[in-house]
Amino acid sequence: MDKPFFNRIKAVLAEKGKTNNWLADELDMNTNTVSKWCRNDMQPRVETLFQIAKVLDVDVRELLVSTK
Repeated sequence: MDKPFFNRIKAVLAEKGKTNNWLADELDMNTNTVSKWCRNDMQPRVETLFQIAKVLDVDVRELLVSTK
């Protein structure tokens, strides 16, 4: 069975031409944590999703996989 995807952080980073390391630096977070988000091995807290959206200048909904 395929692993479920909950967030689109990796896709949005690619669309913006940014890297995991760049995001980790912008958020002052560990690069391993950001890497886990991008692989959907771990999910960021809701508050962190809003911080990510602000840094990437996107609506927070763009960071989540739609359920419809």
